[in-house]
Amino acid sequence: MNNGDVSQGRRRFLVGATAAVGGVGVVGAAVPFVASWNPSAKAEAAGAPVTVNVSKIEPGQQVTVAWRGKPVWLVRRTEEMINDIKKLNDTVKDPQSEAPQQPPYVEGILRSLKPELAVLVGICTHLGCVPTYRPEIAPADLGADWLGGFFCPCHGSRYDLAGRVYKAQPAPLNLEVPPYRYDDDAILTIGLDPEAA
Repeated sequence: MNNGDVSQGRRRFLVGATAAVGGVGVVGAAVPFVASWNPSAKAEAAGAPVTVNVSKIEPGQQVTVAWRGKPVWLVRRTEEMINDIKKLNDTVKDPQSEAPQQPPYVEGILRSLKPELAVLVGICTHLGCVPTYRPEIAPADLGADWLGGFFCPCHGSRYDLAGRVYKAQPAPLNLEVPPYRYDDDAILTIGLDPEAA
């Protein structure tokens, strides 16, 4: 055996080993790159429907859930709150909710499938701030004519308990009503229409 044979064998081995390691490296780099094309579990969940047990929401209580990265408010309205909403038709910009801020199956001044439960996206239609829930009647800072609703601290927009914006406010539209359905008396799903049941 001469030195030329040893060097050729060693050279072939090193070339083969280098090619194999390089191939593994290329596959190792390609797998995460290709996997990054798929949406993450977090991204998939952000657009997924959200199911909520509404039977535990007390009268007058507001609960916030996240759907598509937005706060969605569920408010259990009392009979008094529902009656107060009806009194505000002359003071809100769009009393019959004719602007497209809700699904077509949500009609009327209460803007909900069931009178006692409001389902609203909690983002002001002016510049996207998050209003606060103010259910109290005639608080000192909101005036004697305040019958409960939502107040945006950024620029002062006011909404009633159906999410209808008052006249002469910076916000141009009522609060959005997301698509939703009742799966039964206790379970509500945000993000699906009733026809999808």
